[in-house]
Order: sequence, then structure tokens, then C-alpha cells
Amino acid sequence: MRLVRGAGEAGQASVELVALAPLVALVVLSAAQLLAAGAARELAGHAAEAAAVALLQDADPRAAARDAVPGWSRDRMSVAIAGRKVSVRLRPASPLPLLADLLEARAQADAGPESP
Repeated sequence: MRLVRGAGEAGQASVELVALAPLVALVVLSAAQLLAAGAARELAGHAAEAAAVALLQDADPRAAARDAVPGWSRDRMSVAIAGRKVSVRLRPASPLPLLADLLEARAQADAGPESP
């Protein structure tokens, strides 16, 4: 006995695959963007701490912050120093600049009170 497929079912799997491909791509890109934002948050924290340590050692805090992150993120980082406090902002890698601005990571570190 042979089963005969209905005429409407031929190629159904291909149609479903084509229909779901954009959704799968969107989920993968969203996960990658969230991972990039998390990495930027960690790197901003490391950079802020490195800059605060540099302040304690009378070294250049901006250079220390830039040395604390990988090369790809140096152009995406800004460092602000107010007294003994350091603020670092880092934009994650993103194909959409607006999305990178929304997911910008910020970190602060304090080198402590001024020594007498």
C-alpha cells in the first residue's frame, strides 16, 4: 500500500523554513546585541577602576582606562574625571548606531578622598 500526499502539502517544509528564517535571524542578532551590551558594561567597569587606580598612583587616568580595554572598544569610550571620581561611557558594537546609543554602558569609580 502506498500513501499519497495531498497536492497542497508538496513543499510545505520549504515554505515554513523560508517564513521562519527572518525570525531566527532576528533572535540570533538580538542575542548577539545583548551579549555585546553586557561585554561593554564589564569593560566600562574595568576601565573606570583602572583609571581610579591610576589617579592613586599619580598616573594618567585616561591612558589607564584606554589601556584596560581591547582595541575595538577604545574609539567607542569616553572618560570623564571630576576630582577623584572617574566616569566611563562605552558604546557597544552594533550595526545600528541608535541601538548602540540606547545600550551605552556607564561605570563610575572613586579613588577615595584627597590625601592631606
